[in-house]
Amino acid sequence: MTSSPLPNDGWLLLIYHVPPEPSNNRVSVWRELKRLGALYLQQCACVLPALPACVQGVASVTARITSLGGSYHLFQVRELAAAEEAKLIAGFRELSAKEYDEILEECRTKFIKEIEFERFRANYTYEEAEEIREDLEKIRRWYARVVERDWFDAGQREAVARELEQCERLLEAFEAEVYHRTGQDQGLFAPAPSPATASTIASLPEASPNGAPGGRDTAPIEEAGAAAAGHRRSIPLQRLPAGAPGEKPPPSAGRERRPRRRRMPS
Repeated sequence: MTSSPLPNDGWLLLIYHVPPEPSNNRVSVWRELKRLGALYLQQCACVLPALPACVQGVASVTARITSLGGSYHLFQVRELAAAEEAKLIAGFRELSAKEYDEILEECRTKFIKEIEFERFRANYTYEEAEEIREDLEKIRRWYARVVERDWFDAGQREAVARELEQCERLLEAFEAEVYHRTGQDQGLFAPAPSPATASTIASLPEASPNGAPGGRDTAPIEEAGAAAAGHRRSIPLQRLPAGAPGEKPPPSAGRERRPRRRRMPS
């Protein structure tokens, strides 16, 4: 692992104070500094490399601190002892590594599980595919921000990039299946998925047509209208929750729970 070259102007050290009330003012200043990639040494004291983007960002934050009735001291440290500089670099790498880990968790435990859940309940709709696509774009923007402030290479960029590629393949397979099934539902010609997409689809867990494991319940009923006598067909029947005959099921009965979507950092 190699570190990015340090700027010639060294480091920015910001020590500030914001009035405790209202508390959201303190939070907004902290959030903006974290967005810049600041490493906090203690409460209201943080450090950043003196890169042009960081200098500009800190200037904006200090102006906001003043407007909120606060005060600050900003120091530009051009040189540090080698041991102290190594501590700062290690701290920045740890910050980036944690953010990469959060993105990996978002991909593996939220995004991929969401696609599996929608396949399980056979929710092959354009609206659902579009919503999942938006989630992936949010993760990608998050990843781009983390890479932008990973100044000293935490060593996880490639691993996260590969995970995002896997998410893209899974989503493309889901979109292809939505397109194929929607075309069949509408009586239109829908081309079969490509071999690569088809193999991805085949690797996913099987889901029954109505989303219930183990197949679906069917029962023969008489064809209505002008159908010939004796002709029957099978239609799916919804599995109802257990209860006394005639008893109205509770509002949540038979309703599947959907994984909660995690709000991603801005």
